[in-house]
Amino acid sequence: MRGRTLSAGIALAVFAGMTVTLAAQPVSASPSAATTATRPTAGSAAVLAAPDISVTNVQAHLTQFNSIASSNGGNRRAGSAGYTASVSYVKSRLQAAGYTVSEQTCSSCTYPSNNLIAEWPGGPADQVVMFGAHLDSVSAGPGINDNASGSATLLENALVLAAQNPTMTKKVRFAWWTDEEQGLNGSRFYVNSLSSTQRGYIKGYYNFDMVGSTNGGYFINRVSSTTAAPLKAYWDSLGLQPEENVEGQGRSDDYYFQQAGIPTSGYAAGASARKSSSQAAKWGGTANAAYDSCYHRSCDTTANVSATVLNRAADGVAYALWQLAVGSGTPTNDFSVAVSPTARTVARGASTTATVTTATTSGSAQTVSLTASGAPSGVSISFSPSSVTSGGSATLTLTASASAATGTVTVTVTGTGSVTRTASLTLTVTGTGGCAGGQVVGNGGFESGSTPWTASSGVITNDSGQPARTGSYKAWLDGYGGSHTDTLSQSVTIPAGCASYTLSFWLHIDTAETTTSTAYDKLVVQVGSTTVATYSNLNAATGYAQRTVNVAGFAGQTVTVKFTGTEDSSLQTSFVIDDVTLQAS
Repeated sequence: MRGRTLSAGIALAVFAGMTVTLAAQPVSASPSAATTATRPTAGSAAVLAAPDISVTNVQAHLTQFNSIASSNGGNRRAGSAGYTASVSYVKSRLQAAGYTVSEQTCSSCTYPSNNLIAEWPGGPADQVVMFGAHLDSVSAGPGINDNASGSATLLENALVLAAQNPTMTKKVRFAWWTDEEQGLNGSRFYVNSLSSTQRGYIKGYYNFDMVGSTNGGYFINRVSSTTAAPLKAYWDSLGLQPEENVEGQGRSDDYYFQQAGIPTSGYAAGASARKSSSQAAKWGGTANAAYDSCYHRSCDTTANVSATVLNRAADGVAYALWQLAVGSGTPTNDFSVAVSPTARTVARGASTTATVTTATTSGSAQTVSLTASGAPSGVSISFSPSSVTSGGSATLTLTASASAATGTVTVTVTGTGSVTRTASLTLTVTGTGGCAGGQVVGNGGFESGSTPWTASSGVITNDSGQPARTGSYKAWLDGYGGSHTDTLSQSVTIPAGCASYTLSFWLHIDTAETTTSTAYDKLVVQVGSTTVATYSNLNAATGYAQRTVNVAGFAGQTVTVKFTGTEDSSLQTSFVIDDVTLQAS
């Protein structure tokens, strides 16, 4: 926990009755008779299934952190070798368990170093429950109670969740913060990096800072709040009578989540403040002595942790996690929706596209209908297809009229199935168009060699076996009478703001196939990754025919125009292309 007193501003906020969610602290070590009650026996099936977290396993993680400090100058301060090794230890265990793990570099930290973020697969992406603890120590010692205790508690809970792999009703995200001891810098950097939409996805943040103090108390951040309810329910069931975490207010990583409007809570067991006589009577331990006599000192080693207090915190985390995010019985059918990229710019008179992806997050796949809202006047939105089976994707096309309202808005994409899920796209509509116009394909008649085309060997040719439409050269794909594939491609930049966009080419198809019903040999035309036209031996005809394709959906993008000819094992089909253009006007 960060070692400072409340600032004047925070203190005024507390005394004015504002809800300030703050650091979790250590829990007491010497239980009184009132603390011998068993785990909760009432509640939903999901709660009853909450696992018993092995305190022995949590202590094994503490031993690892203590060893890391001993091997790296006696501490795990942010930015130090000890901190880096601590990140590596947690990350390797999580990756092996199947978590999606990422490191976020805190460039504004006093000691630039990394936050560690881990998500368990399953649960809707827009319904997140987050559990966090700071992983750094002060430079004076190894920081085992402060705060390897919180870090180890979350790590073991994460590993047990992975091992049991239950049905998830919410997305569970774990975080291990850097540079907490220098001013809550890692968690502040993370919160500031989130968009307002991403912050809205987090339905609760739970902080665990010092949860094994040897003379500890049982404290909960915002103890009377709805967010704190599952944490309090577990400790109430043990007869612990938890109290508000006053000492930790404003001093740990939940602070900036609370400042951002995210509901927060967490466990703590106390730091340098002293246990009152009434608390000692209730919880055991020594009155008028610090909750943690080794707070921010070199003696904060594995000997400075109460197994009893640590165990109650670890089991309480599991109880809360299961109640908040784990389902019971038959998995509920659920899905997620995402848009890529998350921002698009379109000029008046032009169009742009994005990809909408869905995923089945629990239960069975289902039909998801796609709609959008929030577009400015003059901008139309369409989906192709307009509904998908969860796990599938669709192309989102945004088309701005010549009089579309300019500016930046948030477009909300909604997927509707047995539940409703949303994703956001930032759309910017610019100017009056400003169409540069013109023809953007280079060397479309193939008379200037192969540049800027990329083609299979022999495709660009003046071979007399197939005549060019104009000039001497053309692109001749296939025609070998055996299994063969030829390709022809060119990267082009399509200007924005134009009224029309037409890909045009002249195509002659000559074939020895005799069927009138089976497409044995094919020519596929793609713009980017999208197939825009397909031809086959069934389209064979004398001479060249002009083919045109509307490519307005690619305005403002740099894409590859590609022709792929595929021939089967017998009877040749030649696809001969000449005079390729892509005209914007």
